Amino acid sequence: MVSVVERWKAAGTDGRAQQAAAEDDAQGLAGARIDIHGVSHWFGHGNERLQVLDDVDLNVAPGEFVALLGPSGCGKSTLLRLVAGLDQPAAGAILQDGTPITEPDPSRIVVFQDPTLYPWRRVWDNVALGLQAQGILAQQRHRVDDALRRVGLENFARAFPHQLSGGMAQRVALARALVNEPRLLVLDEPLGKLDSLTRLAMQSDLAELWQRSRFSALLVTHDVEEALFLAQRVIVFSQRPARIAAELRVDLPYPRHRGDARLTALRHQALSHLGLDASW
Repeated sequence: MVSVVERWKAAGTDGRAQQAAAEDDAQGLAGARIDIHGVSHWFGHGNERLQVLDDVDLNVAPGEFVALLGPSGCGKSTLLRLVAGLDQPAAGAILQDGTPITEPDPSRIVVFQDPTLYPWRRVWDNVALGLQAQGILAQQRHRVDDALRRVGLENFARAFPHQLSGGMAQRVALARALVNEPRLLVLDEPLGKLDSLTRLAMQSDLAELWQRSRFSALLVTHDVEEALFLAQRVIVFSQRPARIAAELRVDLPYPRHRGDARLTALRHQALSHLGLDASW
């Protein structure tokens, strides 16, 4: 089978690179396909150059949930920024549905660790920001209400951010992303600041949202259990400059049970690849 990257290279600039995306649309797949091909990245120049990514090859299938694990500072979040189109790779190519990613796009939405809500805007107005920026809010107001229902906050539409708990604020951030009907959700430690009980509940909620909405998801987390609980595949990175050290396939149905023996075995594998298994 010819790969997406090969099809893109063969297509040149005449538009045929979009053929695979059209095939996916015909199958009714909502999620984007992401191809990361030979990506390296560094900051600075000459003797001051700091390399953070080294020849990374990774594919995310339409509707797939992939988690990235690795040592702190190895380059995981940098890779997310490249996928989101916020920066360009120093070498290699990143494609969405066969088309090179060169800039941010509403089809790819980033959810950060901090919900970054505007404190002077009510919940409904914070969620509406994307539609307002596109100039379509007047015609698409129902999408804001729908997004709030999907995250269970329909009764808090008129609340201000300071009236919300941390978990509720992060739900607003998710609703703000979902209202744009993204084909790829880029998640950079979105649950990292929550208390442990809220984090566990939000993990289940996020898995359910993903199953219902069928977007593709790319998650960075430092929580091994979180990665295994949410993702279909877990990619383990090496120390900086990051290379892919291992790929773990989580072949378990949803909803998942945290005490599953298979998850325990996969956790041990992940910790082993991270050099942290000696105490387990």
